[in-house]
Amino acid sequence: MRVKVSRKAHFNAAHRLYNPAWDDEKNKTVFGLCSNPNYHGHNYELVVSVTGEIDKETGFVMDMKVLKDLIKNKIEDALDHKNLNIEVAEFKSTNPTAENIAIVIWNKLRSEIDLSKELEIVLYETPRNFVTYSG
Repeated sequence: MRVKVSRKAHFNAAHRLYNPAWDDEKNKTVFGLCSNPNYHGHNYELVVSVTGEIDKETGFVMDMKVLKDLIKNKIEDALDHKNLNIEVAEFKSTNPTAENIAIVIWNKLRSEIDLSKELEIVLYETPRNFVTYSG
C-alpha cells in the first residue's frame, strides 16, 4: 500500500527575473515588475511530499522528523533570507523562477531520500501562484 506524506515549510527570499542576453526593455516586457534591477522578495510556502510503501516495522513511509531536518538543513538554511541571484550558486546562471526554484529544491532533496520513494515539491510564490515538480 502506497501512502503520500507531506511536510510544509517556508522561506523568504529575494530575486530578480531577467535574461542577461536581453536589454532592460525586453526584460521588463517579459518579466514585468519581477525584473526590477533592485530585486524583490517573496514569502515562499513549500510542501514536500514523499510517496512510498509503509515500513512494516515503523509504520512510516518516512520519518517526519528526518524529513523536517532535511528541509531545514538542505532548503531553509540554503535559501531563507537570501538574494537567490547573488547568494545561491544554482541561480548564478539560472533564472530563479518558481519553476526553477522547485527543481533546485527537488534536486537538493532527491539524493537524501530513498529512491524507492517518489518525491514531489509544491512551491507557492504567492497564495495563488504555485508550481509542482515531481522529477
